[in-house]
Amino acid sequence: MPYLLNLAYLLLLLLVSPWLLYRTVRHGKYRQGLAARLFGQVPSRSGEQPCLWLHAVSVGEVNLLQPLLAGIEQQHPDWQCVISTTTRTGFELARKKYAPRTVFYSPLDFSWSVKSALRRIRPTLLVLVELELWPNLVRYSHKQGVQVALINGRLSESSARGYRRIRPLVSSMLRRLDLIAVQNDIYADRFRALGASEEVLHVTGSMKFDGAIIDRKNEKTMELAALAGFTQDDTVLLAGSTQQEEESIALATFDQLFQRYPQLRLVIVPRHPERFDEVAAMLDHSPHDWQRRSELTGEKQDPQVCRILLVDVVGELGAWWGSAQIALVGGSFGSRGGQNMIEPAAYGAAVSFGPRTGNFRDVVQLMLASDAARVVQDGQEFSAFVEDCLEDPDKARQLGIRAQQLVKQQLGATERTLQLVSPLVVRDHQARSSD
Repeated sequence: MPYLLNLAYLLLLLLVSPWLLYRTVRHGKYRQGLAARLFGQVPSRSGEQPCLWLHAVSVGEVNLLQPLLAGIEQQHPDWQCVISTTTRTGFELARKKYAPRTVFYSPLDFSWSVKSALRRIRPTLLVLVELELWPNLVRYSHKQGVQVALINGRLSESSARGYRRIRPLVSSMLRRLDLIAVQNDIYADRFRALGASEEVLHVTGSMKFDGAIIDRKNEKTMELAALAGFTQDDTVLLAGSTQQEEESIALATFDQLFQRYPQLRLVIVPRHPERFDEVAAMLDHSPHDWQRRSELTGEKQDPQVCRILLVDVVGELGAWWGSAQIALVGGSFGSRGGQNMIEPAAYGAAVSFGPRTGNFRDVVQLMLASDAARVVQDGQEFSAFVEDCLEDPDKARQLGIRAQQLVKQQLGATERTLQLVSPLVVRDHQARSSD
């Protein structure tokens, strides 16, 4: 079986090699970590303490590891954690975020790459985040006595259909896992249908919710709200993590409503810093007075003079969400696939987003099932949503309350996961010590 997989991988690599070569030359991708990817030449680990190899594909999964790493190192300071990623952006974020821990590119699923990486790292436990199931990696980890855990597991219906076509291979792989911790009962049923053992299958909730701030009166939010001159009479509409589509929609809505609703304030927080000037130029062409966040002096602002704020400072969006009564989550009208809607939901804002939220499909499904958010298909629907919130503030508050309650119900997934992961490491380390 490993040889057939190697052959299949090589054929696939050959087929996509022109595209890979183009991406490498044109965009500089895939140059980093070639030795690690192709031959498993990852950093060699020294020491004999228990080691967790945490594999996170890209940026989202890398961020997800933060509370888990904090919990592991608080409860088990003698354990060593190393982190692998697949993408360059994930690698760069992990190296910046988790230094001085060892960070490396995960080997491709060739048998020789996987075996070399395992020899160098000598992990006690391999932790795979969400759905990173690779047959050779799981097979050789199991063969070498390494415990294998899948955490924050998710399995969409389309992925489940694909796996059903190769069910014998998937079932064999799942039976080699020592822990499958999934986000909800629906995912658990799908893993069960593919052959996952009941003994290792657990529903822990989604770790994406952990770390969300619920208190609107936190110090940073209060500081920023005062800086912007927000008052209790204001209704703040915040469009966050925006691309051009959301910025245009938010500004058009403000144009339509500002005269009838003098309490309305608009805050725009672009996703990418390099677009700050572009958004500023768009606001310059509007008939409204506006201000940059970077120019706020600390003196109280007059909301009648400046009712639009462009946040052109990096790293503040999480706190700004706490000042908003109405939220538009960006990246959901273009091709990006949506941004994090958990933060405004945690604060109890009336949350809305566009139709393209594939990056947060599981969170969106939860929120819609709980009547805790609204999908708006276009600018007209968004304007109607905002007007409805302004006309019926109590209805908007109830939408926000349901969103906040949903987040509260989901909190604790990281701790539940840690309680399942820790015994695997302790058990394995004790077994090795007694040999």
